[in-house]
Amino acid sequence: MKEAAGEANLTVIAIILIGVVAAVVTPLVNSYLKSAAKKSCCTNAGGIWKNNACQEVSSASGTYKAMVESTYWNANERVCVDK
Repeated sequence: MKEAAGEANLTVIAIILIGVVAAVVTPLVNSYLKSAAKKSCCTNAGGIWKNNACQEVSSASGTYKAMVESTYWNANERVCVDK
């Protein structure tokens, strides 16, 4: 009987640990996927992802200028802006 109770306790601990790991990892994965999607949308819009923002290159001087996020990313629907 003691062995069965010990196994039950280990099962409960394992389930709690799995829940804690899932609670920590889920936001990290969501953040990574959103960032990857924004980078892809930036590239599709003709920009370059640099310094954690979408940049466009000025053809005359070759300098970088920040693109307005709404030109390539729809924040409400979390998708690329259709052109």
